[in-house]
Amino acid sequence: MPHEPVSLPESEAVQIRELNRLLQLGSPALVGADGERLELPDAVFRLLKDIARNMQLGRAIVLIPENQQLTTQRAADLLGVSRPHLIKLLEARELPYHKAGSHRRIYLKDLAVYQKRRDLERKAALDRIAKEAFESGLYDRTGIPEGGEDE
Repeated sequence: MPHEPVSLPESEAVQIRELNRLLQLGSPALVGADGERLELPDAVFRLLKDIARNMQLGRAIVLIPENQQLTTQRAADLLGVSRPHLIKLLEARELPYHKAGSHRRIYLKDLAVYQKRRDLERKAALDRIAKEAFESGLYDRTGIPEGGEDE
């Protein structure tokens, strides 16, 4: 089924490792049944390399066209938040959406933009907190607990 996660069966682990190794050597070519050779376009090469690497690491892969419309539940799942939280983001206009009948829909490309912005804001906030803690000397006073478990 389209848009469903694809995981690597254990029986193909050796093949994916070999594919990943070959992809590290440079852009490969496809060879058709009649021997015709076609160099992979760079975008396809990068995508194939990323897919092979993630599958070798045991991660499932989902390919979704960027103009794909997502339900609020699917968008919430992709962001790792609850559906009610996502609805609050939509109502606060943090994330664009449109209506399909009476249902809200989010474009994947808009979700990706929001996710990138959210991640950058989180990183900036963590950097700011770490800098403030360092400047106030909190790192100097942090001790390492002795022993690892209750004694």
